Amino acid sequence: MALTSTITKQTIQGDRKVVYGTFTNDVTGGDIATGLQVVENFQIQHTGTAVVADAPVVNETFPLTGLTPVTIVTTSAKPGIWRAEGY
Repeated sequence: MALTSTITKQTIQGDRKVVYGTFTNDVTGGDIATGLQVVENFQIQHTGTAVVADAPVVNETFPLTGLTPVTIVTTSAKPGIWRAEGY
């Protein structure tokens, strides 16, 4: 298995599309496909009942264009949520 991501909600806020999702992994990172042509902002955090020693990191320079997936670095086997904004 690798990092898997699921889009859970899509909405419009002002003139931007906002996409929400979840991820699970058994590795220390991977790519998240947001479905956005341009990603201007991306936020991520781990979820669960235990404290995670390392915060997840977005390994990109924004804006991303052309349906480019967002590369993240995470703690292995720790699920999380994400939010992408763009158009």
